[in-house]
Amino acid sequence: MSSFVIEGGYSMSGEIVPQGAKNEALEVICAVLLTSGKVTVRNVPDILDVNNLIQLLRDMRVKVERIAVDAYAFQADDVDMGYLETDEFLRKSTALRGSVMIVGPLLARFGRTVIPKPGGDKIGRRRLDTHFTGIQKLGASFHYNAERQLYEIKADRLTGAYILLDEASVTGTANILMAAVLSQGTTTIYNAACEPYLQQLCTLLNQMGARITGIGSNLLTVRGVEALGGADHTILPDMIEVGSFIGMAAMTASDITIKNTRYEMLGIIPESFRRLGITVEKRGDDIHVPRHEAYEIETFIDGGIMTIADAPWPGLTPDLLSVLLVVATQATGSVLIHQKMFESRLFFVDKLIDMGAQIILCDPHRATVIGLGNRFRLRGSDMVSPDIRAGIALLIAAMSAEGTSRIHHIDQIDRGYQEIDKRLNSIGARITRL
Repeated sequence: MSSFVIEGGYSMSGEIVPQGAKNEALEVICAVLLTSGKVTVRNVPDILDVNNLIQLLRDMRVKVERIAVDAYAFQADDVDMGYLETDEFLRKSTALRGSVMIVGPLLARFGRTVIPKPGGDKIGRRRLDTHFTGIQKLGASFHYNAERQLYEIKADRLTGAYILLDEASVTGTANILMAAVLSQGTTTIYNAACEPYLQQLCTLLNQMGARITGIGSNLLTVRGVEALGGADHTILPDMIEVGSFIGMAAMTASDITIKNTRYEMLGIIPESFRRLGITVEKRGDDIHVPRHEAYEIETFIDGGIMTIADAPWPGLTPDLLSVLLVVATQATGSVLIHQKMFESRLFFVDKLIDMGAQIILCDPHRATVIGLGNRFRLRGSDMVSPDIRAGIALLIAAMSAEGTSRIHHIDQIDRGYQEIDKRLNSIGARITRL
């Protein structure tokens, strides 16, 4: 099990470029299964979850060519559907939550697929009802094989339908959307997720020949087509990494410029950090975070304690709440962090409390952070990363702390952040990988 050793208390200075978006990469790589044509995907992040998905496609006999350090050409013209029946497929797909999004493409194109209960972060219950209910409305039948613990899904022909999602699930919307593009007739998806990554998936699918309208809204209309062709697609910068760098800069009193952020696609993220008192300067498509000797959390207009909560897009992504929480520990003032979606994502705060942070865990979904600013600094600690986002939050905490910290089980961080130690060390951090 790999670990990071972090010498805290060092400021950074310079420029850093965010990686390609992990969540978008998982969606668009699954979409290559919809066509026998060649699909080129650029700005692909070199991270564990994405690499594992690419290898899973290779194992399914998809032709994969790495044409540049961050670009791949995919051609799914000879997919081995028999591989889905193997124990190796079940083992690999169980460990990778993003594999659930191969269901829509395989079902639409080949009429059948299987999927085990997927894995991923241990951040609370992540149900698949939205995926399955939507795909059933398109005409698929589901059977749960209790002996092998997998779902067997079949459809002679998918037919367009009106689908009202019970939650604006990002992966659920993506899965249903990819099934619908090859369905017969028109599909309407209401209460659809509309994150930038979904918008990018829609753009790719339309480039491949799909007919999707309503992109960017929560009402998507999909007119089915007989077949899709090839395309060339570039993945957005990762908004979660951009937010992580903003918080990291403020908390370590660093002067950092984050390059090529696609600022117009960041939504409420920059403003959420400004509410914690952090200066976020837009410079063209870059973000500059100047050195902060101190920062103070805003209050509401009536003087009430600031509340920061996640919400479906264009609200705040839940993936940044862990970072916002840890950054608030070094601010002056108080804030209530409300994580609505996952009931286990805030449980990492006990590690911050061990480092000296003033945090009250109100319940599994809410934590109150009492920031003492310059009167107090976190102290180094020995920690284990429970999931991707908590892992980066703990890394930020360790970089700002007095003394040396260790973070174990850093493969969780590697699942979502590309060579994070090397990139941060290049601008002044002190992180050693063991």
